[in-house]
Amino acid sequence: MRLRRKPHIDEKLQSFTDFVTRGEVQPIVKDSSRELHVELGTGKGDFITQIAERNPQINFVGLEVEATCVLAAARKVREKNLGNVRLIVFDVENITEIFSAHEVDRLYINFCDPWPKKRHAKRRLTHARFLELYRKILKPDGEIFFKTDNRGLFDFSLEQFALAGLEVRDVTNDLHAAEPPENIRTEYENKFSAAGVPINFCIARFANG
Repeated sequence: MRLRRKPHIDEKLQSFTDFVTRGEVQPIVKDSSRELHVELGTGKGDFITQIAERNPQINFVGLEVEATCVLAAARKVREKNLGNVRLIVFDVENITEIFSAHEVDRLYINFCDPWPKKRHAKRRLTHARFLELYRKILKPDGEIFFKTDNRGLFDFSLEQFALAGLEVRDVTNDLHAAEPPENIRTEYENKFSAAGVPINFCIARFANG
């Protein structure tokens, strides 16, 4: 569900132009001495701010199409004074326009829209057509970390990963049953877990990587 756009959102984002952009990555993420991790659908920034705080040696970019969410995330980045985060108001559909070939080390897809209707399957961020875009920007050994509460989407995604030639590991349909200490919970993850909904998780990489 799309958030209702608040008045003057663009004006408010102007206060964060040192790390928030529309459709381009600022120079810090071009530092080849650092890994580059990208979150697809940053939402309000709970995940990216936590992981960036834990890993100051890694550059993080968050892509989010909803400017209202980007503003909320930007406030958290500023509050934590994170110099290794960039946020971009951007649609994942055009991801190859802002990242170079084989530039990204890792992609995070956390609780993306499941688009449950069959006719909308191609909109799912784990559909084969998106996977081909990710193949272009990921390094040969790059990985995709995927989490969702939606079992149907998870099973669909595993099928798409196999069709696209990805190897999958650490597959679980109940991540919190034996939650690894490095797991960072998102806002949605806490919400679903509290409601007793199990969390699905896996890590995928292209077999020819």
